[in-house]
Amino acid sequence: MVTMSIENLCVKARQAVAKGEYAQARQLYHEGLALKADAPDIHYGLATVCFLLNDLPSAAHHFKEVTRLDPLRAGAHINLGAVYNRLDQIDEAIESLRRGIQLDTHRAEGYYNLGVAYKHKRQLDLCIQAYSEAVRLNPRMADAHLNLANAYLERGQHRQSLSHYSKCLQLRPNWEKAEHGLAQAEAALASGEHGVARDSATAKAIQAQAETGSVPTATVVLDPDRTVDPNLHGSILSILHQAAVEAENLGRGFLLILEKEVEPAIKELSSCLLYPNSTGSELDACVIKMEGALRNMQMAQRSLEGSLLQIQTLGERLVKN
Repeated sequence: MVTMSIENLCVKARQAVAKGEYAQARQLYHEGLALKADAPDIHYGLATVCFLLNDLPSAAHHFKEVTRLDPLRAGAHINLGAVYNRLDQIDEAIESLRRGIQLDTHRAEGYYNLGVAYKHKRQLDLCIQAYSEAVRLNPRMADAHLNLANAYLERGQHRQSLSHYSKCLQLRPNWEKAEHGLAQAEAALASGEHGVARDSATAKAIQAQAETGSVPTATVVLDPDRTVDPNLHGSILSILHQAAVEAENLGRGFLLILEKEVEPAIKELSSCLLYPNSTGSELDACVIKMEGALRNMQMAQRSLEGSLLQIQTLGERLVKN
């Protein structure tokens, strides 16, 4: 029997994938690896087939081999991150996805999967940023619109969630998940508007008391020592608590980026600069890694600053009410 070349094996494997014959494709790719174990294209094809067969550990292994053999291939890092998400290895997913995005900032699927990872970590600000970038790069990515709408809904930003649920349904009409989310957002928005009306009525009643010196029936009045009243401030306190928890998570995320990305990137870049025998490609890769680490640090810093500003605004609102 004549042994097929690597090229022929890969062609036949791709044909098998197109027919849905994934097990056959995996066998063909394995035969290719027996001929050349360090071929990144074969590992990439094999990783894809393993993913289609729901063999996620094997898919992760072969995508990781691609990143080792061809470290500048952005798609391999992004796909590896997506598989890590499925395996619930979230820290590894974030690291791999960030690396892929550093190599190619125009990959919407990279930001989408990064949003998935941040959602697992309960870092909603970073999650929303990642999904927003995904839909900016690919406005027709219905799944990104849905997840972004869900994140906004969880944050209580109901108008933003309505917008993205609507866009999602334009792209994929009658999608039950989007329809259910849209109904939730509409109900929450309507409830919030009623709450604003009630707050306005209460404020007018208190103002009338101040002007007339009388106490309207069923009106809650704060005592002179400014005791926090749950009836008046419960919603603000709830949002303030959520914002404080989010700020704490963002602070930890910022420190993690400094520790896991910025510091190693500085060390690698310093090493390349100190040893003139390093190749140009190694130096370029170090510079790309450093720039990506700084971008991630700046993005995390902006999110943390935004969260702290929200806490400040809520605190001022609590004191004034």
